[in-house]
Amino acid sequence: MATDSIFFGNPVPSSLATRGRVEKQWLRHFSVKTKPMYLRLSNGYRARAALGANLKAVEIPRQWYNLIADLPVKPPPYLHPKTLEPVKPEDLSALFPDELIKQEASTENFIDIPDEVLDVYSLWRPTPLIRAKRLEKLLDTPARIYYKYEGNSPAGSHKPNTAIPQVWYNAQQGIKNIVTETGAGQWGSSLAFACSLFGLGCEVWQVRASYDQKPYRRLMMQTWGAKVHPSPSNITDAGRKILQMDPSSPGSLGIAISEAVEVAATNADTKYCLGSVLNHVLLHQTVIGEECLKQMEAIGETPDLIIGCTGGGSNFAGLSFPFIREKLNGKINPIIRAVEPTACPSLTRGVYAYDYGDTAGMTPLMKMHTLGHDFIPDPIHAGGLRYHGMAPLISHVYELGYMEAIAIPQTECFRGAIQFARSEGLIPAPEPTHAIAATIREALRCRETGESKVILTAMCGHGHFDLPSYEKYLQGNMVDLSFSEEKIQASLANVPQVLA
Repeated sequence: MATDSIFFGNPVPSSLATRGRVEKQWLRHFSVKTKPMYLRLSNGYRARAALGANLKAVEIPRQWYNLIADLPVKPPPYLHPKTLEPVKPEDLSALFPDELIKQEASTENFIDIPDEVLDVYSLWRPTPLIRAKRLEKLLDTPARIYYKYEGNSPAGSHKPNTAIPQVWYNAQQGIKNIVTETGAGQWGSSLAFACSLFGLGCEVWQVRASYDQKPYRRLMMQTWGAKVHPSPSNITDAGRKILQMDPSSPGSLGIAISEAVEVAATNADTKYCLGSVLNHVLLHQTVIGEECLKQMEAIGETPDLIIGCTGGGSNFAGLSFPFIREKLNGKINPIIRAVEPTACPSLTRGVYAYDYGDTAGMTPLMKMHTLGHDFIPDPIHAGGLRYHGMAPLISHVYELGYMEAIAIPQTECFRGAIQFARSEGLIPAPEPTHAIAATIREALRCRETGESKVILTAMCGHGHFDLPSYEKYLQGNMVDLSFSEEKIQASLANVPQVLA
């Protein structure tokens, strides 16, 4: 029986016949047991997380945490764009497998992580919590700086934390192909990696600006078997419309989402995976914060300030949501600060309103901080942060006052990244340079005030494939990009008018 899909507006089967399970014999050589975690200090000293007889080694969390369950006010529902009624599960079945739809709407505190997913997580998890002692020394600050490093995954970022379960759930439902969008390529490469493990086809629309800037991420995706298209493309109606208006369009995540959704909604053997924004994506990323809570506890530290970069919000949510739970329970009281680019400041300059998650208007309406679904950010080097909106759940948490947000220009971010690389040794991806820049700002304030704050920041990926961006900065060719007030007002004028 067909249902009128809210994506692309055509009848699409609401369910798919099971086509068998993906062969998983290859997984048997992975150890089911998790390994003891080491907290790596940047002066070369290694300290076990088990610092005392009563402390156990930090292990991979066996459950994801759902912040919605603990919020005193629940977030607004997604709306069907035609009826403006709350979205029903069958409305989402054209794009997502049943289990992910359940997770999207779940109000349970914790959701068990499947053993097969834990098996793959064990390739790189738990990830290290590192004290940035050399950066502290460089800045001459009394602050104690820690960063949770997610760059040791096969794809080099936090994105496999959700790519693995998303693809696994699709495989369990017999889905043959996955489509998605990607900006910098961290999500696309993570999904390509996951699809290669579970035997699914993978097709990726990469934002044109990043497709041109970051060829090695495209090659990573192709190495893992994915087909990669620059977006906007001539393959989809959504892409063709954009190219007709602007043949040299740099693209945006909103446009790439429209293209991928269009393909998924019109092919019965294909589903769509999203790398950020949606509740189930943020849910999967909480393995970061759950690990980090235990690691901080093991070394006897409590963060005074937690900082993370935000584009769609998955990395920020992954680190901060478990700490927000502890804050709501009165156990700790850190300031939680999101950092976004000045060229795409959805939290600090956007409006809190119902808007589409994509440029073409194929998705449900979601209440979020948005610059307008028509907004196409300038091609900054942090391609993963070039999204017109913010995750609805993060937007809701921001409105409730549990976090704050600032915007920082990219030249300051890269200046901080150079300081970080030359003291800590790791070269950050452009996205977490925003968190690093904000961390440096706070550390320098501590130098002035004499406060010995504990600062925890999210280092969500390495920048090995972003070196052309560093080259531009080092040669003095990087400039700060912003937007005209007219541009943002024109985009906001097209935000749907929904009474909420």
